[in-house]
Amino acid sequence: MVVLAASIVGKSGKVLVSRQFVEMSRIRIEGLLAAFPKLIGTGKQHTYIETENVRYVYQPIEALYLLLVTNKQSNILEDLDTLRLLSKLVPEYSYSLDEEGICRHAFELIFAFDEVISLGHKENVTVAQVKQYCEMESHEEKLHKLVMQSKINETKDVMKRKANEIDKSKIEKNRGDKGGFGPITIMGSGRIENSFSDLSISSTGTGFGLSADVDSFSTKPKGRPTASATAPPKGLGMKLGKSQKTNQFLESLKAEGEVILEDVQPRLSQSRTTAPPLTDPVTLTVEEKLNVTLKRDGGVGSFDVQGTLSLQILNQEDGHIQVQVQTGDNQAISFKTHPNMNKELFAHDYILGLKDPNRPFPTGQASDAAGVGLLKWRMQSTDESMVPLTINCWPSSSGNETYVSIEYEASSMFDLRNVVVSVPLPALREAPSVSQIDGEWRYDSRNSILEWSVLLIDNSNRSGSMEFVVPQADSSAFFPISVRFAAIETFSDLKVTNIIPLKGGNPPKFAQRTQLITENYQVV
Repeated sequence: MVVLAASIVGKSGKVLVSRQFVEMSRIRIEGLLAAFPKLIGTGKQHTYIETENVRYVYQPIEALYLLLVTNKQSNILEDLDTLRLLSKLVPEYSYSLDEEGICRHAFELIFAFDEVISLGHKENVTVAQVKQYCEMESHEEKLHKLVMQSKINETKDVMKRKANEIDKSKIEKNRGDKGGFGPITIMGSGRIENSFSDLSISSTGTGFGLSADVDSFSTKPKGRPTASATAPPKGLGMKLGKSQKTNQFLESLKAEGEVILEDVQPRLSQSRTTAPPLTDPVTLTVEEKLNVTLKRDGGVGSFDVQGTLSLQILNQEDGHIQVQVQTGDNQAISFKTHPNMNKELFAHDYILGLKDPNRPFPTGQASDAAGVGLLKWRMQSTDESMVPLTINCWPSSSGNETYVSIEYEASSMFDLRNVVVSVPLPALREAPSVSQIDGEWRYDSRNSILEWSVLLIDNSNRSGSMEFVVPQADSSAFFPISVRFAAIETFSDLKVTNIIPLKGGNPPKFAQRTQLITENYQVV
């Protein structure tokens, strides 16, 4: 009662990936896999085939077959369960389900198969566990890095305070030694300058000007015009500005080998997830953005879904096409086509094409991120059953401590990925004490936020909880709670079924990318 091999083969019989779990020769496994396409009949609803010696249990995946080869004594129910789990794992490691994508990630798929099947028998694991085992992440290593990062941040704060104290003491000393701002030269209607590094004071009036900089170490060389002298500011008043000179105390620490982390504002382009590069001639991206506000006592404040279908074409010769789509049965969604689209063609046949069929779609390079917008839609609701993830937070005070219990409940509509629940905390001297958690946690001491992360929420963990303890605080200090996640299913269930070439020939190869992401998801 064992699984002999797990394989991914093309419909022509080409073997892309095969993993054997029992001792067998290469000639035998190649013979078994070569015989499989010849045994597949047409019009049959079942997905298994039995021969004299083995049983084939298979599942179509687009243009491929995911195949289990077992002996005839194997429990077919267990084999179907194993096949179902493997079918969930394949898209996790190969984004494009074609020969090129499967071959590119062959070793990752083999490692994942090994975690599911051991010596021919199925292991009791989930998709999230398999991904965690393959990534070989260590909770202790993460905890150590968090502790080290917290110490570095604290040391950096101490260094900044010391540096500010040293700079202030220098300024006070120079004021005492030089008697104010130093010597001042009066000119008829000109300007008075004395250049220093840390404090700049400038004032320009109708009859006189004053510009003084305090510094105990260096002065600006004579003969070089200053910015204030060449372009005096208009109007009255004083301007205080910090110089661009790097702090000498931090520089000395760097010279001694200390690691100094600079504050760098993240760029907008870096905050967005970089899309994988385009390899197919035509790529269609279905994206829905979720804006949800949930009330802490229950109920939905606002629920808004905005979706777009965009088209990206690499080659100009593939621009003369039409896109056949299929929509789900969600009646609450209203679709709107681009003004250049043929609205009647979409209304009757669900085909997206330009009003002028002789005009091609614009093309772009693989680095283009936006694509050409073809269709957009929107859905609004106050029905709480439409919410994919609800969060309940229960703070309770006891003595000098506050016990916080947070739980999530996910609907069965979607499998959620990379879920992060960010809970604001009152200012703490140390990280909160987490006593129980389903997933992992991280404490951001700089922003005083506790992040609860779950890699995947599917049928095995539709609900979960976390409990932690902090010093006594008001219940409103733990709100608003922000949530981030993604999914590969959408509310519209929009699918691209076909690409229609307008100039004849074979339709170009296309790929569809589908994702649901959160734009603003909060519990207030």
